[in-house]
Amino acid sequence: MTRRRAAGIVVIGLTLAGAVIGGLWSWLAPPAHGVVALTRSGQRVQTYLGSESDHLFVSAAMFIGLLTSMAIVVAVLVWQWRAHRGPLMATALWLGLVAAAGAAAAVGAALVHWHYGAVPFDTAPVTPQNRVFYYSEAPPVFFARAPLQVATTLLFPAAVAALTYALMAVATPRDDLGALPPMERAPLGAGSPS
Repeated sequence: MTRRRAAGIVVIGLTLAGAVIGGLWSWLAPPAHGVVALTRSGQRVQTYLGSESDHLFVSAAMFIGLLTSMAIVVAVLVWQWRAHRGPLMATALWLGLVAAAGAAAAVGAALVHWHYGAVPFDTAPVTPQNRVFYYSEAPPVFFARAPLQVATTLLFPAAVAALTYALMAVATPRDDLGALPPMERAPLGAGSPS
């Protein structure tokens, strides 16, 4: 197997694993329960029940935690593929993890939106006779929708995996990173004219 094919397998495998992580996250992430109420003056107000607003943070943190755990395990597994160790595999690892985070976010967001739907703040069925409407809000994938937060969520697991892979490379005493077949070296001074 060529190194390019091995790198392609890593990228595709990680993307598929990311989709599975997104499905797992959508099943584990807690929704935020809230209420839309009609005040006596006729205004609609919305709030979360008790500490349910904490679930908005917990869900996003859980998403990053699942991806980071996968990143560390995958970096070690990719390192075990001795015949293909090197810069190409390290590149495939971080590219695959960015793709995995994107796939996890897309699958997770789609599944929770399908399960919980959109929160009908403006169309909640509140009337003077029925002033309260309870709802469950889908857990968020990202901490915020700003580009920096989204980019950080997508790049953080890849950075952790790259660091893990780099630490294993630095800890390897051989120049060929312990790849198979082992590189033979001539002892210093052997074969040189005196």
